[in-house]
Amino acid sequence: MTGSFALLKQRRFLPLFVTQLLGAFNDNLFKNAMVLFVVYGVFNDEASETMFSAVATGLFILPFFLLSALAGQLADTRDKARIIRIVKFCEILIMLVGGLGLVLAWMGFAVHLLAIPLMMLALFAMGIHSTFFGPIKYAILPQHLKSDEVLAGTGLVEAGTYIAILAGTILAGVIEVEWAALGVVLVAALGYWTGRKVPPAPPEHEEHGIDWHIVRSSITLVRGTMHIPRLYLAILSISFFWTIGAVLFIQFPPLVKNILHADKSVASLFLAIFSIGIAIGSVAVNRLLKGQVSARYSPASVIVMGVFVLAFYWVCRNWEHDPSGVMYGIDGFLNHADVIPLLGALLGIAISGGMFVVPLYAFLTTTVPKDQTARTVAANNIVNSGAMVAGSLLAIGLGLIGVGVVDQLLMSAVMCLVSAWLAVKLHKACDDGPAKAGDGDEGVRV
Repeated sequence: MTGSFALLKQRRFLPLFVTQLLGAFNDNLFKNAMVLFVVYGVFNDEASETMFSAVATGLFILPFFLLSALAGQLADTRDKARIIRIVKFCEILIMLVGGLGLVLAWMGFAVHLLAIPLMMLALFAMGIHSTFFGPIKYAILPQHLKSDEVLAGTGLVEAGTYIAILAGTILAGVIEVEWAALGVVLVAALGYWTGRKVPPAPPEHEEHGIDWHIVRSSITLVRGTMHIPRLYLAILSISFFWTIGAVLFIQFPPLVKNILHADKSVASLFLAIFSIGIAIGSVAVNRLLKGQVSARYSPASVIVMGVFVLAFYWVCRNWEHDPSGVMYGIDGFLNHADVIPLLGALLGIAISGGMFVVPLYAFLTTTVPKDQTARTVAANNIVNSGAMVAGSLLAIGLGLIGVGVVDQLLMSAVMCLVSAWLAVKLHKACDDGPAKAGDGDEGVRV
């Protein structure tokens, strides 16, 4: 990993890495501060809390489904560094709106009428921000890095992202909401400054026209990408993984409150452990593969993930809470008899998940020509977000018909089997060799 971390000394990588890290931190500081405040301070029943968490997740994901095609076209046909500067400036404006919503919620002023709608508006706008930044953070790597550095760079970006998620998640659980409001604005301003340091990344070929019709361009982009068998299988595998991730993240706050009977600091701990595990898995799989882009370990990784989901389900189902009805704080929770198997299962879910998904992202960016990587990632985002929105709606629907958050974990375990089957097919299609642009495929037709 010494070679991988050496990239952090390079201007061709470090500013992008830090900008992405700050953006991920800010997303999660804002979203978790909002969700934890509403779950613990506004609503008081499991169904409403699960629905709010699902709606918040769905709102953040929806722009990926609607605008990823446009984002991919812009990233492939315009200077990526210039787009980063524009997007990061917009983040400052978005967080001013979101920060106002958090402050109004803290003051108890028009919480349902104004504070929550402002926070939801900012969350949706941050989804738009991430939609346009997402294709760039992966597509710029093959442009600035050498071919044997792409997997290492992808692993560092993923690991850094989840460390940032960890930091934002922990902070959201321990600081007051008014300080979170100030923090998201300051971090957005810092992200704009680091974004200005990213080296120019002009399009690989001359600029082409952009189809601004979001429905037609989305259909064209997905159709032009999914006809390639290897990309089709990789995108579907990633989509099922993030559907599982979305469902788990939706369930964590209400599960911690209503099943484990713990406070918001424990909910924050759950999300933090999940982020640590993904980061560990992201780095570990790079060491195992030694820089080779391969789906070799993906089927086994997601099967192991499903086993850990079942273990997590079993511990939650048999969890005994304080008969007095008092919620556990961090100390009481960590002293519970079943805390080690519970947190061990959660960490296992995350590590195996990171090992599953990181090689697939590297595969997306190395299978196609460099001038088409952003659109490939954008097509992946469209399919991923559609699957995640469907997962959010399924979680809402199951909650409405009385299926509790613990029983919904079984759905996540079943989806791991589907992801494993797709990963096996991908591994066979690639014949376990490193992906090469144009190797048996025609490239992405858009």
